[in-house]
Amino acid sequence: MSRIGKKPTTIPNGTEVTILDGVVTVKGPKGTLTRTLHPKVTVKVENGEVLVNPKGESIEARALWGTFASHISNMVKGTNDPFQKKLILEGVGFKSEVKGNKIVFALGFSHPVEVEIPESLTVTAEKNNITVSGIDKEEVGRFAANLRALKKPEPYKGKGMRYDGEIIRRKQGKKSV
Repeated sequence: MSRIGKKPTTIPNGTEVTILDGVVTVKGPKGTLTRTLHPKVTVKVENGEVLVNPKGESIEARALWGTFASHISNMVKGTNDPFQKKLILEGVGFKSEVKGNKIVFALGFSHPVEVEIPESLTVTAEKNNITVSGIDKEEVGRFAANLRALKKPEPYKGKGMRYDGEIIRRKQGKKSV
């Protein structure tokens, strides 16, 4: 039994959830999200709540039950209140700035690193604090992870790009005799 799947997702005022031909569409004040349903999962909208149930008792159906319940819950949350990920860029000479639809980094390489920002996301960069926000939780997380992968934090001085609140385990370094 899925604990997440058993809980119904309440639909707030101003949000519409429709199911048509195996596609769930959530329309809220901030935007619209769609997701194709797996054939082993059924979704119903009743009394202002979204209910997700598995079709059958197979292991795959039970696994997808909680997954799709979580996806639909995130869609409802995102269309009402956008998701955010914050990144911190640490290091001497490391800079970030947003230019049009690109974010430009100086990461200690011989060239600047430019990354195109997807249209559904908004990115702000103030003083080496980068904020990625958008209505799709998956896309926000994926883009933030791609940015972090450009210059991962290193364990000796802690230089690089890390998530806000992420703790970098430090190593001692070389000992002098």
